[in-house]
Amino acid sequence: MKIIAKTGNPDLATVYLARMNNGKIIEFVESVQPPFPREEKWVLIVSSLFGCPVRCLMCDANEQYHGKLSAEEILWQIDYLVKQHFSDKNILCKKFKIQFARMGEPAFNLAVLDVLTMLPNKYNAAGLMPSISTVAPVNCQEFFKNLVAIKNDLYGNGRFQMQFSIHTTNEHKRQQLIPIKTWSLEQIAAYGDVFYRSGDRKIALNFALIDGFELNAHVLKNYFDPDKFLIKITPLNPTLNASKNKLQSFISEDSDCESRVAELLSTLKDEGYEVILSIGEYEENKIGSNCGQYLNRYFQTQQKIANAYQYPKEDIETMT
Repeated sequence: MKIIAKTGNPDLATVYLARMNNGKIIEFVESVQPPFPREEKWVLIVSSLFGCPVRCLMCDANEQYHGKLSAEEILWQIDYLVKQHFSDKNILCKKFKIQFARMGEPAFNLAVLDVLTMLPNKYNAAGLMPSISTVAPVNCQEFFKNLVAIKNDLYGNGRFQMQFSIHTTNEHKRQQLIPIKTWSLEQIAAYGDVFYRSGDRKIALNFALIDGFELNAHVLKNYFDPDKFLIKITPLNPTLNASKNKLQSFISEDSDCESRVAELLSTLKDEGYEVILSIGEYEENKIGSNCGQYLNRYFQTQQKIANAYQYPKEDIETMT
């Protein structure tokens, strides 16, 4: 396993490309959240699959799928980043977040559960907080059942973040965006009732808002208890596939965006929901560090997108 390239800004986010022992390429990310230093919050975003079979319309990791990473290969990504900053594995961060969300739907890989079980003993990290982001595919009962037990045993008192990527409350439109069989909103809500217990972080329902794909607060309230679920709003990342499929972000830098978003947030809060508006730094789009993106595809094709994938790649293998 070897790092072959990287790109980004160390004061914001860095994307690493690595060749595994089987010759397949993965990517993973480390990021901070200005103005907070790494000691306040450090986020690692790791791959669990080689590509992704889900083929979400806005994700660049969906062009190819070549199987699952082993627990060793997932841990290698985390280890590599930890050693860059905390060689003794004493991770002095108030929030040390590990997201299984870079390449691949984590529920398809039971090795993710093995990694979650090993993490607390592998690092001295009081701020450790794993994060699972899933589209809730059907036929992954073993993963989701065991995830509840692992969370309860190892990550109580709000030290685990569970997130469902929903993107729209219109089930037909959701099926267009995520073209595999997934749980319905009702099924996600039922699992949330089992997953959540007192003291946990609320389960996040993530919406990367897209023009023409509604988020209806009244529909949400029919299924999701605001005492157990919160709403996370993000922009749609400018990816090659988002451009190809003519998907436009509801959230942008234009002057009309602020009022549109404020109105939406108001309707959600009126229904009793806690709402997180997570826009982040627009520079991350240029780096390509957002979850689900597959930077290697851009470097292979050199396709151009406004405001995305504009940082140069540093080839590690060719360095002397």
